[in-house]
Amino acid sequence: MRLLLHICCGPCSLYPLSRLRRDGLEPVGYFFNPNIHPYMEFERRVNALREVAKEFDLLVKWQADYGLREWMDVMGTACLPEDRCPKCYRMRLEATAREAVDGGFDAFSSTLLYSRYQQHDKIRKVGKEVASRFKIDFFYEDFRKGWVEGIEMARELGIYRQPYCGCIFSEAERYLKRAHRLGNLLRSGDGPGA
Repeated sequence: MRLLLHICCGPCSLYPLSRLRRDGLEPVGYFFNPNIHPYMEFERRVNALREVAKEFDLLVKWQADYGLREWMDVMGTACLPEDRCPKCYRMRLEATAREAVDGGFDAFSSTLLYSRYQQHDKIRKVGKEVASRFKIDFFYEDFRKGWVEGIEMARELGIYRQPYCGCIFSEAERYLKRAHRLGNLLRSGDGPGA
């Protein structure tokens, strides 16, 4: 089976790649992630995946244009994870399915299925819908079982591991408590420069 594997980042590709190879599959990677913000984060993820590709002799097809503007157009004001994430999954999986069909692949999948922080059931649902629409198979496997193994592999390689999914909304959410504390501090008159 020829499999095109959507890859969100280098660290998340490690376990799925090793797992697929153990099963005798040799996936081709596909990098399409217009959700990543800011640009420096995008660049870090590209470089981390380049390291993985070199280390593991992985062929990667790159859609490396910084597509944040197009992603924002699709997202609109869908700020909540339950609204925005399925839209983001669909955008990336549709691009992967299209690339897979154009490249003569038998199936497509995604390293999004590795992350404990993603909405796994929604990825699977969107993947199946996209597969049906593009008339190609969606290869499903719950790669989360290799979460710890993948983290250990990334640490051994010394590659960059990101602290959030990559989107501007997720980045904002990881700072909300901190921002709230600072806001309270400033409102109380005890903040910096008070």
